[in-house]
Amino acid sequence: MSGDKTFVFKLLLFSIFFILSSRLFYLQIYEDKYHELSENNTVHLESVYPSRGIITDRNDSVIVENQPTYDFYIIPKQFWTKDTSQLLNSFSISENELYEKFNKAKRYSLYRPSIFYKGMNHSTFASVQSKLYDFKGIYHSPKPTRYYPKPILPHVLGYVSEINSYQLNKDSSNYYSAGDLVGYSGVEQSYERLLRGVKGYKLKLYDVNGVSAGSFNDGKEDVLVSNGEKLKLTIDSELQLYVERLLNGKVGSVVAIEPRSGEILAIASSPTYDPNLLSGKEFSKNYLNLQTDSLKPIYNRALMATYPPGSMFKLIQGLIGLEEGLVRYDDQLYIDLKSIGDLAPAGNYDLKKAIVKSSNNYFFKLFRKIINQNINDNTFIDSNIGLNKWSKYVKMFGLGSNLSFNVSSVNSGYIPNSKYYDTYYGTNRWKFSNVYSLSIGQGELLVTPLQMANFAAIMANRGFYYNPNLILEINGKPSVKTPIKKLNISRDHFDYIVDAMEEVVKSGSARRAYMPGLDICGKTSTVQNPHGYDHSGFIGFAPKEEPKIAIAAYIENSGWGGRAAASISSLVAEKYIFNDIKRKWLEDYVIKGEFIDEEDKQ
Repeated sequence: MSGDKTFVFKLLLFSIFFILSSRLFYLQIYEDKYHELSENNTVHLESVYPSRGIITDRNDSVIVENQPTYDFYIIPKQFWTKDTSQLLNSFSISENELYEKFNKAKRYSLYRPSIFYKGMNHSTFASVQSKLYDFKGIYHSPKPTRYYPKPILPHVLGYVSEINSYQLNKDSSNYYSAGDLVGYSGVEQSYERLLRGVKGYKLKLYDVNGVSAGSFNDGKEDVLVSNGEKLKLTIDSELQLYVERLLNGKVGSVVAIEPRSGEILAIASSPTYDPNLLSGKEFSKNYLNLQTDSLKPIYNRALMATYPPGSMFKLIQGLIGLEEGLVRYDDQLYIDLKSIGDLAPAGNYDLKKAIVKSSNNYFFKLFRKIINQNINDNTFIDSNIGLNKWSKYVKMFGLGSNLSFNVSSVNSGYIPNSKYYDTYYGTNRWKFSNVYSLSIGQGELLVTPLQMANFAAIMANRGFYYNPNLILEINGKPSVKTPIKKLNISRDHFDYIVDAMEEVVKSGSARRAYMPGLDICGKTSTVQNPHGYDHSGFIGFAPKEEPKIAIAAYIENSGWGGRAAASISSLVAEKYIFNDIKRKWLEDYVIKGEFIDEEDKQ
């Protein structure tokens, strides 16, 4: 009987062993769900970050590149150091911060890495690298960060920072993870997909104690990293440096364009800042300081600031009048000073003289002809028809639009039409006397420096333009050029107005801009400013024949256009065309920046 009991007992043990073994074999070999769960406990997915694409100027000079920074991770189960003070000094943290970081990591996992320290720069890393062997359980990972060898062009380049929760939620591709870097504003944002590259991944094995046990499956499952693409900008970085130097200590902007291509040679907003301030560990502190600065150094005046065009707009009024047949080249008109305030004297004027002398009263009368062409007997309806025709002409020059600019946000300015005044005064309850300030580029008209530089390019080209662009090449391949835009205005009319612009520089309000051999043509504006001194404005191009550069400048609170804006624009043209500055006296005048004299202050 005892033998039977022994046999039954052995059979029971064998059955239990067989069942357990079978179940274990099933879980490990056949059940994928539990097999994957097991792998997740031992295999870590580690990101390999690509180098962001470098950015160069038109001459292949590097504007933006990458420098390694280092993130440090802690595995609480492994953490140990024999010298806590050395650890604290190496990472510039307090003892309380160390305990906070350790406890936070421990709450997440004893065995898995958690972020310990972010964004250590290369020079600091070099000084602490030899000490890292004394800090057990702390590991580092290189991460490329933006570096700007030439501290220029921050408003257009934009910056790179950690992705926020809003952007993460919008990321339908699931490419980004918390802590990843992403482009904000400017080129960095507009060309994010090209510049960022593609992350790689490595599968690493870790044992139950969190110790690395090598690559999973000999690295066969790893994904190779792909670095970002190279962008070549249209910018001439040496010219950009010079423009920013001239603008130092001033508030305003300058935009310079190559007329025959629409390529932007320089685009500067002042005050400015070193783009390196918004790269690396001190980003948050520096960004807050810039954001709260009363001078708004982050604000891109070249693309976003709007101003009345002022007297520069008289060139457009003249072209409209000529094209509409309302004035001819040799027409003489006696101008008194009764209609509108004016600095030009009374006398006989043709259109060219009116431009050179900048006669407000002449353009008052010309604008009235444009608005009231007696198409309708009712003066209110007639004004409505005339203004809409005028508005369409003005928009042909790219005003009132963002010019399809391919980088960042661009203000479109404002060109009023009849709907605006219908809303303000009531339908058919306004006429010329309500809108006459538009005649001299004031009133509701608003333009940006970019638009006015494009207008200067139109004048240089005698009636056509390409939308301003900033990207010359992408990975060595030319960027797509925008179609040419031709204005429906006679070439002869442009030639006539350009002759007037030449005379403005030789003998008119822009005499400071004159230089023998430079052959610059331009027009000044003294833009009315109800909040202080008037703004100084200028558009121009050089040389007169086969122009190489078109420029617009607005310098705020600097008085007459013939001082600050014309002087700066002329120097920029001289620098670009001759690669040198001979007029040191003019350069000294601009750098000193004392454009308001005692007479202006009264």
